[in-house]
Amino acid sequence: MTTHAFEITITRKEGLSDPEGTTAKKALHDLGYGGVGDVSFGRIIAIEVEAKNLATARSQVEEMCMRLLANPVIEAFAIEAVT
Repeated sequence: MTTHAFEITITRKEGLSDPEGTTAKKALHDLGYGGVGDVSFGRIIAIEVEAKNLATARSQVEEMCMRLLANPVIEAFAIEAVT
């Protein structure tokens, strides 16, 4: 078994409202940053997985995202191996 490290980026799906982003954009404009365009919030998760190979580890991480780490109804995710 080998340890494989991944970085998962989770964002709202295209076309869905992002209340945090909307609030931050308004606040930035109120602070005088009028040139700010769209603002969107997401999160990054770093995870290490023990598996026999990279493909198996990646598959497990994808399953983790679908089952727990992301809400597949409203969020999209991207998985990047970092080792």
